[in-house]
Amino acid sequence: MDREPQRRRPQRRPPTNRRPKRREPQHHPDLDQKPQPRPPLDRESQGRPPLRQALRSVSVPALAAVAAGGAIGALARYGLTVAFPAAPGAFPVATFTANTVGGLLIGALMITVTEVAPGLGRIRPFVGVGILGGFTTFSTYILDIGRTASAGATALAVVYAFTTIAAALLAAAVAMYATRRLLVRRRA
Repeated sequence: MDREPQRRRPQRRPPTNRRPKRREPQHHPDLDQKPQPRPPLDRESQGRPPLRQALRSVSVPALAAVAAGGAIGALARYGLTVAFPAAPGAFPVATFTANTVGGLLIGALMITVTEVAPGLGRIRPFVGVGILGGFTTFSTYILDIGRTASAGATALAVVYAFTTIAAALLAAAVAMYATRRLLVRRRA
């Protein structure tokens, strides 16, 4: 007699009415208390005036100088990006140039305004904060790093990240040294 092989049926587990055990929450004495409301932020006690007071302390002509200078600097940087557009995955020459030249000019300006001709301090908001602040760019620098890395040129993005910072700082230091050497010694 040929016997048919017996097939094993999967065994069903009998239904259980048991629920899995719940873990009881652990109590912590500090966390069991209701949170206390925070006291209002008092900037004066931290040595900083409230924003409204700080803005009122800046003269309208200084704010206008910064705004006008910022517009000029931003347009100059935009002109660089139009003249030297960066292809995806290529070295962003325009932003590198803007940050390096801007660092050089900021270094020369700061020595001129603080050591050579302190009476020219009023040009600092227009030229330093406005024009050079609008010309140099940290945000586009960061975007360029991301775009270069996203295009698959990760090594170039890392090189660009470090060389831009190094070049801008070096340019500022060289300009400070050269300005001090040329103008301060000439006055003496």
